[in-house]
Amino acid sequence: MAGVVNIRRDVDDKFYRYRMPVLLTKIEGKGNGIKTVVPNMSDVARALSRPPTYPTKFFGCELGAQTSFDEKNDRYIVNGAHDAERLRELLDGFIDKFVLCKSCKNPETDLIILKSGRNEDIVRDCKACGERTDIDMRHRLTTFILKNPPKNPKKSKKGSKGESNGNGGGQHAAAPPVPGEDDGDAPGAESDDELTRKIKAEAAQLTTDAAIAKEDWSADTSAQAVKARMKTLEGAVSGMAISAGDDDDDDEGFDSPYAQFGRWVEENRDSADIGAVQIYKKAEELGVEKKHKAVLVLVQALFTTEIAKEIDQYKALLSKMVTSEKHQKSLLGGIERFVGKTHPELVPSVPKILMALYQNDIIEEEVVTQWGTHVSKKYVDKDTSKKVRKASEPFLKWLAEADDDDDDEDDE
Repeated sequence: MAGVVNIRRDVDDKFYRYRMPVLLTKIEGKGNGIKTVVPNMSDVARALSRPPTYPTKFFGCELGAQTSFDEKNDRYIVNGAHDAERLRELLDGFIDKFVLCKSCKNPETDLIILKSGRNEDIVRDCKACGERTDIDMRHRLTTFILKNPPKNPKKSKKGSKGESNGNGGGQHAAAPPVPGEDDGDAPGAESDDELTRKIKAEAAQLTTDAAIAKEDWSADTSAQAVKARMKTLEGAVSGMAISAGDDDDDDEGFDSPYAQFGRWVEENRDSADIGAVQIYKKAEELGVEKKHKAVLVLVQALFTTEIAKEIDQYKALLSKMVTSEKHQKSLLGGIERFVGKTHPELVPSVPKILMALYQNDIIEEEVVTQWGTHVSKKYVDKDTSKKVRKASEPFLKWLAEADDDDDDEDDE
């Protein structure tokens, strides 16, 4: 089984979010018929959000070799015998030229084909910083891309009429209008790379701050002080109890790491000195930064009635902590409790909340669709679960209709 490496192999950071499988090669044949097969090209390309034919063709362009694709049988071939490390170096070149944003060096980009008269240009549309950066149209791969715009395996969430998206090439579905929605990023929003850099830069200071905070918390241990703190936090902590039968840690109660994390976030969320970096470091300090229960707690402790806008503000933090389907389900469970129990007045805003999570790539279509169509008593009572899911129907309908539009375009 192939290992994984950072998409940017020049980044030596264990917190780096963007990962891909190590490119593998297999030499087949002999003599004039010798060829190099890349058995995991589909997996590598999927991590880069590019069709596997693109990097394969790029190898051919750089090596002056013929390439062939058998997409049905998942075989991607470069003629000749080529060393694995050499192809990995070429893959780095492909990533730099056709994946990474030229502005922020984030790999979270889409290729967009812009047409002007008879001319066509390819640009990288970065979902992290919002910049559009050009691609060198002198490279021979650009001709292949223009002639072979990829089909969209998952519709793009952003885009405009008249543009062809490098992950699909079709017209994008428009998001349903939401009253009072702000088009811009919320103040304080950070890219994942920026968050990581801040974590490393401020690590020493945060360790000292955490120690001071711990001393401040334990300064007054009288029964009266403890009772006052418990009363203040009772509402939030009571909503954070984890359902029995969860397969994660069984730490529960007032002094569990999860409860400590929730109390700390709620106490400090309004402080001008506390942001995504400090929240993540606190979770790390308590050993829960990778736990899906921590996401459940975070939702209930961090957000206010302005949750839809706050999701934009904390999108980098959410991306860092929501790393699997189980994390996504815990996130939705936290939303269910937050809206259904703590703030029932926000039930009509469920579509807006889900849209913010979806457009920031925090939740996936399959997960939210399954959640929205299956009532569960795991996080709230059945009636509340039904109410929240009923409110999500406009968003789910939009997802389904957008899928239908993509299918129609593929059939044309």
